[in-house]
Amino acid sequence: MWRALASNALTILVVGLFLTGGVILWGQSQFKSEGPLETAICLQVKRGSNMTEVSQQLEEDGAISSAVIFRMGADYTDKAGQLKAGSFLVHEGSSMEQIIDKITSSGASTCGSEIEYRIGVTRLQTRVRELDPATLDFVEIANFEVGVDETPAEYTEKRQDADTRYRVSLAEGVTSWQVVEALKGVDALTGDVTEVPAEGMLAPDSYDVRPGDDRVALLQNMQEKQQLRINAVWESRQDGLPISSPEEMLILASIIEKETGVPHERGQVASVFVNRLEKGMRLQTDPTVIYGVTKGQGVLGRGLRQSELRRATPWNTYVIDGLPPTPIANPGLASLQAAVAPEETQYVFFVADGTGGHAFAETLDEHNRNVAKWREIEAERNGSNN
Repeated sequence: MWRALASNALTILVVGLFLTGGVILWGQSQFKSEGPLETAICLQVKRGSNMTEVSQQLEEDGAISSAVIFRMGADYTDKAGQLKAGSFLVHEGSSMEQIIDKITSSGASTCGSEIEYRIGVTRLQTRVRELDPATLDFVEIANFEVGVDETPAEYTEKRQDADTRYRVSLAEGVTSWQVVEALKGVDALTGDVTEVPAEGMLAPDSYDVRPGDDRVALLQNMQEKQQLRINAVWESRQDGLPISSPEEMLILASIIEKETGVPHERGQVASVFVNRLEKGMRLQTDPTVIYGVTKGQGVLGRGLRQSELRRATPWNTYVIDGLPPTPIANPGLASLQAAVAPEETQYVFFVADGTGGHAFAETLDEHNRNVAKWREIEAERNGSNN
């Protein structure tokens, strides 16, 4: 009898172990396999949340099949205590394993709200956007000019949301003084700026920031990025250029930046200035004259006067030979590259063509004809505006 009981107990134990193993394998399969989510969602993990709360939310949203398996998987992978606060984009079909990796790997939000401060030549524009998980497109919910428009309620609300992401975007061609003045209007940043960075030494780009970040530290980041670009581009320069240093490259790039906003023209504009320098001709470019008038502090807001074109300043390239002593703005990477790799042309003149671009010429006669066409376009426009 005892032998029979022992045999039955052993049988029950084996069956139990077999069933337990089967349950574990099934749970692992559920944890790693494609999830039930049919449309992407933005999962918000608030500060102080735990895996229990997150798993229940995911189950309610239809992103996982079992909150219990989700928590067991988090414990098994030793990630239960690594939960990060933020807004995380959960794609359709994401497995529990993939979701846990996403919400424990970093606190960088991948969806939700974003506030972007865009520093342009004439204004500081603030945009409030929100990612639509279904389309992965940002939907703009507020847009205003700092110091001009009334601050919308949507901006104030998102500023109070701990999961909101922030960016400062710097446009090409903005002067260092303009950048510093604009940063003063970014209320998400802190700290006083006592010194304006050297002209041309701030890299136009997009910078992730956090509320409370220091303005001086952000400017330092911009300077470091620009220096890296300068170093790399200078190393890639063509042979035989009429510029002898990275500083001269930066000056030329800033002039190219201010002369055209048409990307495919940069190489041609660069060729004009390189050809003029090689021939010993004056650059005769209006943006340098304007910089001599404004010193980069604000926008001129009107056309140049004849007296200003004749006035001797260190930046008036109608009066001085060669390059001015400093850059006249902060050039972007494309303009830096154009300065050291201009197109091979014989152009020494260019003028606006009425389309936003320019008409280029090799001879003065051809240039004068282009100028006459531009004057006709100007006259027609002025006539239609009266």
